[in-house]
Order: sequence, then C-alpha cells, then structure tokens
Amino acid sequence: MALTTRRRALSTLGAALAGAVALPTTSAWAGERKHGPRPLWRAHAHNDYEHPRPLLDALDHRFGSVEADIFLVGDQLLVAHDPVDLDPTRTLESLYLDPLAARVRANHGSVYRGQRGSLQLLIDIKTEGSSTYLELDRHLRRYKHLFTTYAHGRVYPGPVTAVISGDRAARVPMEAQTVRRAFYDGRLADLGGAAPASFIPLISDNWTLNFTWRGEGTFPEAERAKLRTMVSTAHGRGQKVRFWATPDVPGAARDALWGELVDADVDHLNTDDLAGLEAFLDGRR
Repeated sequence: MALTTRRRALSTLGAALAGAVALPTTSAWAGERKHGPRPLWRAHAHNDYEHPRPLLDALDHRFGSVEADIFLVGDQLLVAHDPVDLDPTRTLESLYLDPLAARVRANHGSVYRGQRGSLQLLIDIKTEGSSTYLELDRHLRRYKHLFTTYAHGRVYPGPVTAVISGDRAARVPMEAQTVRRAFYDGRLADLGGAAPASFIPLISDNWTLNFTWRGEGTFPEAERAKLRTMVSTAHGRGQKVRFWATPDVPGAARDALWGELVDADVDHLNTDDLAGLEAFLDGRR
C-alpha cells in the first residue's frame, strides 16, 4: 500500500474511533487540569469535625460550608461537640485553619482550584460567647488574606468566610469592632432587623420550630409560602438562609424536604451524610 494511502486509512480509522468513544478535545482536557470539580456551595457539613477526616472529607465531597464547634480552654480553641470529648490535639488551627491556609496557598488563592467562591466556616461557640470570640479573633488575625474581612464599613471577600454561631454573647464584641474577620449567624428573629448583611450574612434557624412538615406526604401550601417568603426576604437584604434539625435519615422523606428547600432557593442544606447530599445535589443538576 502506498504511503499516502496508508496515511489516509489511518486518518479515517482515527476519526471513526474518536466518534465511537467520544474522545474529549484537547481543550476539554486542559480545562479539567486547570479547574477542579465544581463545588456544591449549597452543601453544609453539620458537625463536620465528627467525620474521620474533619474538613478534608467535606472538601472531597465538594461541600461549600463546614461547621466546627469550639470550646475555649485556656488560650486554646478546642473542637468537640461535648466537653467530655475535648482533646488538646484537636484544635481549631490543626483541624481547620492550618489545612485551609495550606490549601489556599496551593490553589493560588482559593479553596477549590479555579473557583472564586468563598468556603463558609461556621464556628459554633460552646463556651461563654464574648471571651471565646475575642480569643477566636486573635487566632483569625494570624491568617493574613485567608478570611473575608469587614473593615470600616466595607466587606473584602476572601477564600474563607468565618461565620460565628452558638452562644449569643459573641454579638456584643463583634458589633463593637470596626475591623473583623468574622460575621454573625442570625436567627429568623433578625430577619428584617436593623443589622445589615455586612454583619449578619446568614440567617439560620431550627426547622422543627418553624414548620410541621418532615418530608412525608404533601408540603402544606401555607408552609411552602412561609418558607419562600422567608427566603425572598433574606435574599432581598443580601442574606443567606440555612435550617438545622431537618430530617437526615436517607430516604424519600429527606429527599422530598431537600427538594423543597432547593426549590425555595434555600442557600445551605444541612447534613451529616456527605455522600448522600453530594449525590442528591448532583442529581438535581
């Protein structure tokens, strides 16, 4: 076979194989190398520190928000759900702050490579709020350029946004600051209040105290309308919405309730089941 004929035959064969297996283009491969998997910004890892690999498991499942409970012990911020579980090696720095700082450096300024969004770090204060927050503020200040910052009336976005929940006494020292590296987790009682989104960017509340529906049967229209009004009011003020105590047992009821939350544009879905929520949100796409 002549050389030209062989070249034409090989070219035809290559084109046929490419069509049969849908080979990606060079630009598609380059895009995959440049940009990591798309984050699930709506996914919130409740009690994240109880997973085998705190923070890292949530990031592997592409979560956009993680929650850490802290206790002030001396000048250390220890991560645990209950005092009996306190371990001096499990500090906020070792489990969250240091790994996040290292990841942001490796990804050239973002938690998720090639993505501009800010990971939410919800810090739930379990000891007295005012003194614990002041110590937390000293810790956060050690991580230059890591956190979204409020300074003299303006918000400067960072790769990580710390939001303070738990003991309500933290609000007093936070409101007195003209520069801070954290924001306050409001409640539905704060919705429509005087505090702006630059102080309360997140409204969180207990689902069971506000709604009777648990995902079984039909969502009552009055409750659906109530939910959507809450969300639209918060969004109109530049605030996000999260509910805790939603059903978290795998099954139809949980999926139905999650579906209503997504349809209402609730910003964060609460779960301890990282793989379950990841699969649900991917399916909704």
